[in-house]
Amino acid sequence: MSVAYLGILVVLLGCMTALDARLRLFFWRDALAATVVMVCGVGVLLLTDLVGIALGIFSRAPTRAMTGIVLAPELPLEEPVFLAFLVYVTMNLVAIAGMLLARGRAGR
Repeated sequence: MSVAYLGILVVLLGCMTALDARLRLFFWRDALAATVVMVCGVGVLLLTDLVGIALGIFSRAPTRAMTGIVLAPELPLEEPVFLAFLVYVTMNLVAIAGMLLARGRAGR
């Protein structure tokens, strides 16, 4: 058992939060809307994981980098944290793309 993967995910979430705060991308732009998007995004992805697990499509491969804690059969503790990171990085990228497009239009 190790917390290496979980620790890396937490550090990466911290980096996304710092980028968000610096550029006012997602939570720093509209905290309520960002919270709704984050909860819905993680919820849909988690539901997709659970359906995949139930159908036998997804399974957990034991590794020494993970804690070994499972929230449900074949659903490791790290999965919701990874999904939160995935949603956060996606929304930060969407916000950055929007900023760049707006700058491009303003420059014309």
